[in-house]
Amino acid sequence: MPDTDIATESLNPVQPLQFELPFKALPERLDKVLARLIPEHSRSRLQAWIEGGHVHVNGQAARVRQMVNPGDKITVWEQLPPESLAFSPEPVEFGVVAESPDWIVVNKPAGLVTHPGAGNWSGTLLNGLLHRFPELKAVARAGIVHRLDKDTSGLLVVARHEKAQTHLIRQLQDRSVSREYVALVHGNIVKSGTVDRAIGRDARVPVRMAVENPIAPKAAITHYEPVRIGETAEGSLVTEVACRLETGRTHQIRVHMASLRHPLVADVLYGGKQLAGAARQLLHARALRFDDFSTGQRVSFEAPLAEDFLAVLQGIAWHEP
Repeated sequence: MPDTDIATESLNPVQPLQFELPFKALPERLDKVLARLIPEHSRSRLQAWIEGGHVHVNGQAARVRQMVNPGDKITVWEQLPPESLAFSPEPVEFGVVAESPDWIVVNKPAGLVTHPGAGNWSGTLLNGLLHRFPELKAVARAGIVHRLDKDTSGLLVVARHEKAQTHLIRQLQDRSVSREYVALVHGNIVKSGTVDRAIGRDARVPVRMAVENPIAPKAAITHYEPVRIGETAEGSLVTEVACRLETGRTHQIRVHMASLRHPLVADVLYGGKQLAGAARQLLHARALRFDDFSTGQRVSFEAPLAEDFLAVLQGIAWHEP
């Protein structure tokens, strides 16, 4: 209990905390008072509880900037931190392309976060995997061995047990997993090529990755090949590009294509513009190949483009590169 002059009664965990302000107390903002009373919780979290209706003053729902006075009775229903939901099963929609006793190949829709993290503690692919495949609770990260960005659609593989997970991770490390993507980028690309530039955190914009003066850079290699060139209704040239990864760094294709001055259409974080009705970066993990854990045989999978991606492509006037 904090060392204060405020009388407090803490009931059992399913009941609220109750406080009564002493008559010698001065009027003060509720969130400041609570920050002293329950110092183990951050002020921002306490404010969120107030906004969520989990704090009452004299029996009435409180407001964040509300002043409290001597003799007021405060009731607080403590809420679980959002992090506690990170590994909770939830009914999240995603496609399953194939599965075996060792792995699951998922077709992730655009807009779905792969793994819980700051700002996305629930409603992720991981939560959905735990709901649909409860045995994954015994595997680190619910079997996830590689990720796709939130707004990237397509294939990724999930391990169903620890040995298969180790097997897949080693293949990723030795670059024997084949991952092919389809991207729509700005400009006219007429020749195939390779970008071999290390990627790290952007020193100026923390949410970005960079190849110019990056923080803690790691090797990154992307092979790209133009498929067709077209023109949008706005009169902008675009190229449909097939990309193959040797490495799997955060935002790798997005950063490498932007480094060539051909950012992905609608990838505003890296300089792309929203053209032809595109509402998200147009990037799709089309094909995935790896060695099966049990048989050692090479297995291959493909996933068709998402409907929104197809709709954009159908609105472009194309010609061959």
